[in-house]
Amino acid sequence: KIWRLNLEDKEDQFDSLDKHTQWGIDFLERYAKFVKERIEIEQNYAKQLRNLVKKYCPKRSSKDEEPRFTSCVAFFNILNELNDYAGQREVVAEEMAHRVYGELMRYAHDLKTERKMHLQEGRKAQQYLDMCWKQMDNSKKKFERECREAEKAQQSYERLDNDTNATKADVEKAKQQLNLRTHMADENKNEYAAQLQNFNGEQHKHFYVVIPQIYKQLQEMDERRTIKLSECYRGFADSERKVIPIISKCLEGMILAAKSVDERRDSQMVVDSFKSGFEPPGDFPFEDYSQHIYRTISDGTISASKQESGKMDAKTTVGKAKGKLWLFGKKPKPQSPPLTPTSLFTSSTPNGSQFLTFSIEPVHYCMNEIKTGKPRIPSFRSLKRGVSLIMALEDFSHLPPEQRRKKLQQRIDELNRELQKESDQKDALNKMKDVYEKNPQMGDPGSLQPKLAETMNNIDRLRMEIHKNEAWLSEVEGKTGGRGDRRHSSDINHLVTQGRESPEGSYTDDANQEVRGPPQQHGHHSEFDDEFEDDDPLPAIGHCKAIYPFDGHNEGTLAMKEGEVLYIIEEDKGDGWTRARRQNGEEGYVPTSYIDVTLEKNSKGAVTYI
Repeated sequence: KIWRLNLEDKEDQFDSLDKHTQWGIDFLERYAKFVKERIEIEQNYAKQLRNLVKKYCPKRSSKDEEPRFTSCVAFFNILNELNDYAGQREVVAEEMAHRVYGELMRYAHDLKTERKMHLQEGRKAQQYLDMCWKQMDNSKKKFERECREAEKAQQSYERLDNDTNATKADVEKAKQQLNLRTHMADENKNEYAAQLQNFNGEQHKHFYVVIPQIYKQLQEMDERRTIKLSECYRGFADSERKVIPIISKCLEGMILAAKSVDERRDSQMVVDSFKSGFEPPGDFPFEDYSQHIYRTISDGTISASKQESGKMDAKTTVGKAKGKLWLFGKKPKPQSPPLTPTSLFTSSTPNGSQFLTFSIEPVHYCMNEIKTGKPRIPSFRSLKRGVSLIMALEDFSHLPPEQRRKKLQQRIDELNRELQKESDQKDALNKMKDVYEKNPQMGDPGSLQPKLAETMNNIDRLRMEIHKNEAWLSEVEGKTGGRGDRRHSSDINHLVTQGRESPEGSYTDDANQEVRGPPQQHGHHSEFDDEFEDDDPLPAIGHCKAIYPFDGHNEGTLAMKEGEVLYIIEEDKGDGWTRARRQNGEEGYVPTSYIDVTLEKNSKGAVTYI
């Protein structure tokens, strides 16, 4: 149906259609504004989601910081899925901006142009009809005026014609005026009839042809606007529906990540990460403090004191035994053997063979020659311990056995990858060299020789590093496997200390590897140390109890049995070793983690720790 209007209120209805079409365009623009704000919400939502993911995602600067626990891996997978979800929200925003908002803005512009054109056509048709009506009305008024003038002329003629006193000339003049007015009235009548006929035709055309056509165009325009809104509504929903399958996959990925959390696996990772490989401590032995009281009562002579000092139980208190360490207040020094060339450069093995070695006797001999009355220089042991700490960082001997094994295995894997890269580079250089030799115009084969030499050097270096680390790894794995047969007993002390650094800087996994060469004579070592240390023995600052047995094969170390009590004469300086002394005067370093230390309260900086 075409919009039809009554003739009498054509102006009002046309204005009503003008307002209605304007309201339709305003409603279209309002919906476009709604879509724009929805797009901004989607974009801000996606941006905030991405910022949230970026905030909680780990910054993987190193492999050690990579997530290992299943709960952490699941959380990071959820973050990845959430990041994909944010991407889908951006897709929704882009689809709405392109398919809905952009289309609405373009259509609104075209709709305004079309509406303006139709309204202008309607106004032109109305103006033309008004012009026809004015022409008809003017002709009508002129005809009416001429008719009145003709009537006046007729009345004047009749009055003069009936008047006996009027002259014939006046009557003729009135008659001529009447004929003129009658003729003019007839002409205006014809003009009015023509104008009326023309106006009626234009009015019929206006209301039955022109205006219905314009209204039909406005109606079609408004219906297209409604259809476009319907399509935009559908596109608005389709933009969301298209991403629903992908969003569902993101949510399914989050559910799968939640299901992948394995608490037992995480617990096993914790165990593997902090597993040290050390044996748990054994039972504490009974400490009989009454034996010292009974021996003190029976001591009567110096010779008896000497004999008892050698047999005294190691579990007595520190304060009671301080004055009985050395009867004459000074540690006896063994006499140095005569300095001979053999003692300087050779050493004998049990089967009679000799091999070249470096003895410390020349150093002792030279130091005896340059002795003066100046104060003695302190011991070099602290310097050696610093060097040993640096060496320990290379082979990870400062770590527990299990952690050391893992670090070595990781380093071997990395070196193998580097070796593979260098090997591939060598093969590529060799192939390129062969091509250059067959086709000299492509390049000089000699130009590749420096790069080949550098690559070969890198390969040799990497192989040496791998061999060295594999030796350390086999050493750790061998000792870790052998430690499973050890029992907690104070009588078994022949096993090797695991994962400890000796004061000399070598790793004490094996006695054969601790001593890099033939064993040195202990008498010379003690004499060498005494030349750099004070003559008087150091005072005891506390006591300790051995938690684990320690063999003490390295120079400067002190062997101990599980449960044995020793005197502390020097605290741990941070290198993991504590200097201790037996009651018979034998001194040396023991691992701090192998003992339970108790310092005297009156000693400076006394601390009790394990």
